[in-house]
Amino acid sequence: MKNMQLNEIAELAMKIREKYHLLEKKHHGSEWTIEEDALAFLTDASLVGRLTMSQQGRWPSGDEDLSQLKHKLGESVWWLIVLSQRMNIDICEVVETFLKNTEDKLSSIK
Repeated sequence: MKNMQLNEIAELAMKIREKYHLLEKKHHGSEWTIEEDALAFLTDASLVGRLTMSQQGRWPSGDEDLSQLKHKLGESVWWLIVLSQRMNIDICEVVETFLKNTEDKLSSIK
């Protein structure tokens, strides 16, 4: 799995999301909405911020283990892929476009 392409990661992300949809149906009677997925992403992104502050010594947590931060970083990327797919937006295309446009804008900076 080490050198997966973004499109392969996106496919796996959606397979995993489908499993979670099955759990949601079992426990709540319906799948989470896109809005609920977005809220879950924002919650995890906030935790990335807090865990980053802790890792950088700017928030006293007493926890030097990076596993939670690594997990939440990965989970946040996963949520972005899930959200884009559910809204019919090609994540590979938008990331590529963003990178190219940003590179072009910054090309004059030396």
